[in-house]
Amino acid sequence: MTKLHVLVVEDDPVLRTGLCDNLESEGYEVQACADGARAARLLAQDHFDLVILDLMLPSKSGLDVLRELRASDTSTPVLLLTAKADETDKVLGLELGADDYVTKPFGLRELMARVRACLRRVARQPGEAHFEHRFCVGGFTVDLEAFEIVGSGGREALSPKEAAILRLLWQSRDRVVPRRRFFDELWGHRFVGNRSIDTHVVNLRKKLEADPAKPQHILTAHGVGYRLVGATAVASDEGPRSP
Repeated sequence: MTKLHVLVVEDDPVLRTGLCDNLESEGYEVQACADGARAARLLAQDHFDLVILDLMLPSKSGLDVLRELRASDTSTPVLLLTAKADETDKVLGLELGADDYVTKPFGLRELMARVRACLRRVARQPGEAHFEHRFCVGGFTVDLEAFEIVGSGGREALSPKEAAILRLLWQSRDRVVPRRRFFDELWGHRFVGNRSIDTHVVNLRKKLEADPAKPQHILTAHGVGYRLVGATAVASDEGPRSP
């Protein structure tokens, strides 16, 4: 069985060694580096199933590494590590396409749970119940497997987290998805703050709504959650279409 390949980018040698040891004991193949420039080179040269990325790095920040990665790769899950209490960096990381974050100090058991949750969200599980992975909404065709939206202006990428949110909304279309369900299914049974979900929804509205300030398809149920309306399945033999 092929091992999943994880890149750990952390400049603290003690923490880096601890992360690598725990990941390897869980059966992952691990590569590590201590600075952002080296991380960017490794990501350009090789494929990783998950990136664990510290924000505060020498030579190039974790946010810069993430920004460069997402310019060419929208599907590799990224878990951010940050020692900052300021929520701004976390929100910016999510906006740039990170899937999750952990604030230092953290427990290794918690981190490993987040790692497994990230990998589950992007893996296709054997025996998973079938549902359509392509649908049309607001003049766009959404392809959840290709991580893209196709419209008259061309193709736009979806981050793994954006695709996961749309997948959940699509499976429950026309019904409200409570915030708690987003937390449980997409953030590994933990509360990460409403801003985490709201930030992703704002980004999705920019991609799918004619007027993001007055959404017609990704609607807010105040105090409850979100729902997707006006979406229809694309037949399996149809290609992506532009309006």
